[in-house]
Amino acid sequence: MNKKQLISTMAVLGLAMTMAAGCGSNNGNNEGAAAPSNNKGNNAAATTEADNAAASNAAASEEPAAPAISGKVVFTTNRTDLVDTELKNYATKFHEKYPDATVEIEAIKDYDQTTKIRMASNELADISLIPGTVKNSDLPNFYLPLDDLGLNDRIYFKDNRSQDGKLYGISSGSAAMGVTYNKKAFAQAGITAVPKTLDELYAAADKLKAAGIIPLATNFKDKWPLYGWDQEAFIFGNDPALHNTMATQDEPFAVDGPHWQAFSILKKMVDSGYVEKDLMSTNWEGSKKDVASGKIAMFLLGNWVVPQVVDNGAAAEDVGFFPLPLDNSGEAKVILASDYYYGIDKNSDNPETAKAFLKFLIEESGYDDYAGFIPVLKDKQPKLAQLNEFMATNPKVIEMSAENDDYLAIANKMQFDTSAFAQDAIMGKDMKAVFDSYNKKWKDAKASVGK
Repeated sequence: MNKKQLISTMAVLGLAMTMAAGCGSNNGNNEGAAAPSNNKGNNAAATTEADNAAASNAAASEEPAAPAISGKVVFTTNRTDLVDTELKNYATKFHEKYPDATVEIEAIKDYDQTTKIRMASNELADISLIPGTVKNSDLPNFYLPLDDLGLNDRIYFKDNRSQDGKLYGISSGSAAMGVTYNKKAFAQAGITAVPKTLDELYAAADKLKAAGIIPLATNFKDKWPLYGWDQEAFIFGNDPALHNTMATQDEPFAVDGPHWQAFSILKKMVDSGYVEKDLMSTNWEGSKKDVASGKIAMFLLGNWVVPQVVDNGAAAEDVGFFPLPLDNSGEAKVILASDYYYGIDKNSDNPETAKAFLKFLIEESGYDDYAGFIPVLKDKQPKLAQLNEFMATNPKVIEMSAENDDYLAIANKMQFDTSAFAQDAIMGKDMKAVFDSYNKKWKDAKASVGK
């Protein structure tokens, strides 16, 4: 499957743009007079009335004036690494396009938690990234509909953040989950081809360790990078709606089930010493530099991490990307998921400016290319070269479905954190005991919310 085939697997709707124009009608009356002596005056009056009516109808038939794009808006993002570089550049370009408008970029490290606190106190930024735990039924309480941007039929994942037929969130881009790796580190360890089976993955990790190279970065301490192992469970379950399926089960975390199989690979890597020596001192920003330099060989994350490794000192041609082998079949499989969704604060003082900046980010900024995303616009091809290498493995593609309200209700009640689950599973002495405890918490939460 090539890059264009990846795009075709995502397409659900064809590009269709329709436009409708309304026209006004002239209902002005021209009344004549009976007395000849008043013809001149009456004709002048009639002419004036006709002119006024024509002017009025001409004004009515004109398109409404475009809303003013002016004032200041604030955009909050999780990309702390881009706040003073690319995102600042986008704000400057937007200001050049709309001189009366300015954009302030605020980067937040603990993004989801901070944003949820702001939502509770009605202090959202004008443009923000919608936390993944927000239920679709709650979207109208916090965000404005975005159907008037003219993007609905041009974007992927349109239905994932819609409610009652209205669009409330637009994807910032999508990504394939896979292994970003340093080609020089592989060569130094004598690895001549990327692993295609699970046994080959472990053998490669053993060679890397013997060569003094850390095979895999977990970023255990920062926790959130472990979310990829939850996504790999979707592949083991062959279920694009695995989280929603869990909402129908009292005990979804079975021994040898999807999460067990995914976490077992990570636990094997940890127990074999194929990861950072001191898990509690790991650091996300530092690990990107370590993969760029070849001190660490691999990440498991979305393809968006590739340009970040390059930005931290690696030559683009020295960074590769391949599907994580999950078994010994040799068949490549990949989960495709949307990144954060943009939303506009329902209480924004400058909603039209906020919408204009959101549309600018999607159509003009080039952010998806810079971030290494598969673009959300259906008619735009991704530019990340490493995706060609990735798709050359002809992987089976599973598109992750949106999480429904039943899942989110249970997960929120339980405070289910997929990355924390991965942490607990790989560090617990007995992984079955960890899964049993999560099953109990899930069952209790499910009963508590009446699901």
